[in-house]
Amino acid sequence: MNTQTVMEGFSSLPPDAQQQVADFIDFLKVRYQKAKPVKKKVARAALAQEAFIGMWRERKDMQDSSQWVRELRSKEWS
Repeated sequence: MNTQTVMEGFSSLPPDAQQQVADFIDFLKVRYQKAKPVKKKVARAALAQEAFIGMWRERKDMQDSSQWVRELRSKEWS
């Protein structure tokens, strides 16, 4: 089906039917538009600037966080 045939068919429809075709075209445009990429880099860049990032970097007892948690639990749970 070519554009000329589609336009002739559209023109021969009553106004209500033409509106339905126009609405359907709008629906299809939304459905098939490409998704806009999410800007994740902005969120990561903003997170890297937060004050809490790296706040325990200099603590000697926090070098191995898993070990620190195990020791804390053994002290509290025994």
